[in-house]
Amino acid sequence: MLKAFSLTDVGRKRQLNEDYVCARTEEVGNLSNFFIVADGMGGHKAGDRASKETVEMMLEKISTVKETDPKVIFQEALNVANRKVFLDASASEDLEGMGTTVVAATIRDGKLLAMNVGDSRLYLISGGEIRQITMDHSLVEEMVRKGILAKEKARNHPKKNIITRAVGVAPAVEPDFFEVDLKAGDRILMCSDGLSNMLEDEELQKIVESVGTLEDKAKLLVDAANVNGGKDNVSVILIEIPAE
Repeated sequence: MLKAFSLTDVGRKRQLNEDYVCARTEEVGNLSNFFIVADGMGGHKAGDRASKETVEMMLEKISTVKETDPKVIFQEALNVANRKVFLDASASEDLEGMGTTVVAATIRDGKLLAMNVGDSRLYLISGGEIRQITMDHSLVEEMVRKGILAKEKARNHPKKNIITRAVGVAPAVEPDFFEVDLKAGDRILMCSDGLSNMLEDEELQKIVESVGTLEDKAKLLVDAANVNGGKDNVSVILIEIPAE
């Protein structure tokens, strides 16, 4: 049986937690399971509304859609959520400019399907290595991909938090999809940038591979992000592929 644990924390600097997470190891509609981290942005209380609304709208759509292809299910659910957030933001001055990042995943028959918009991430920890599966939709990441900026300088770049894609800021949004074959014992880490901006990948790997339950490790990750400054909300989902 697939094991998972989710945790979200306001961090050390923010008054409000604008992240929203959901981890379901049981079936949701035609998906075998469903995991999502959303990191909201916007004015007063708009960011937390955008992230919560996106997750809830996606869950509602996934629960009722007749489609069986996980990629199509994700795309349809994202379209519904994006339209809802965009229309709400357009109709209210208080909500103007709200949006959210999203990283979502489902696992079926030994395969992981991941989808992302923005800079929330999914990592695979396997065979003694950590690998970022998703690619950030951010100004700095585009600079790295084009060879303008060295990857090691990206973490502390002053424009690190400028994202180039988000849910709810335009009438339509284009996600990226990633498929990965999984092995028994593999671990998956999904997180908001409040974690990945505070810890190097090697530090993430060390904690995820440490002794303890998924709950223990999730708490260690959040604690480490807060010790390093806790500049943002911190959200984590840990998933473990069972031994055969």
